[in-house]
Amino acid sequence: MIFLRSLAFNVAFWIWTVAIHVPGLVLLIPGVPRLWIIAAGRVWIAGVMVLLRVAAGIDYEIRGRENLPDGPCLVASKHQSAWDTLIFNLILADPSFVLKRELLFVPFFGWYLKRYGIVAIDRSGGSKALRRMVDDSKRVTATGRKLIIFPEGTRVAPGESRPYHPGVAALYRELRLPVVPVALTSGRHWGRRSFRKVPGTIRLEFLPPIPPGMDRKAFMRRLGDDLERASERLRTHEDQAAQPPRGGHRVPAGR
Repeated sequence: MIFLRSLAFNVAFWIWTVAIHVPGLVLLIPGVPRLWIIAAGRVWIAGVMVLLRVAAGIDYEIRGRENLPDGPCLVASKHQSAWDTLIFNLILADPSFVLKRELLFVPFFGWYLKRYGIVAIDRSGGSKALRRMVDDSKRVTATGRKLIIFPEGTRVAPGESRPYHPGVAALYRELRLPVVPVALTSGRHWGRRSFRKVPGTIRLEFLPPIPPGMDRKAFMRRLGDDLERASERLRTHEDQAAQPPRGGHRVPAGR
């Protein structure tokens, strides 16, 4: 059953994507307001979330919205799935992202990203690339936008972790903004490069913000501790929810 639901979602996903993005190419014409592209993107993402729920049996729950400041901030999120790059566009107003520069060269998708207004980072560019990332991030946050960064730099499977990149510490120091850590469980349901979609509820939680002004080592230690502890807590919660009730049995996922 999970295979059939995953197949249904993947087919519907690509039909929906083509249906939105091909007509949406007119939005790339010079002079078209950027906000139109954002609106079209939100429609597409909202449709993807409906398809996930209806076809694959995957819903989501957002916690801790009260931890988000009203103004600009740096949102430092765990990254487990393609879902993570979509959901923030739906639950935040006009956020920007720190993403690898190579994505700008992907046909169609990269063109939209360029107009959307992301902070592109050349991961092989050394200190010069880091300085450019900081400068671009200052321009983005000066407009009041929240900036999303994935500190581990790539998608990491649930229960695993990778060293956090120095870019998040540089942005924390230079932007002088609060950092809101985000824990999530998306990888348990939509794995990296995985065709299989596992029914259930993805949980995303905004954690209490880290105030500006900490030294680099203290900041990185707190960010890592907050994210890893919260991620483990969310995983444990899902594991407990999946256990059959005492004296009963659990219905297999996807049935």
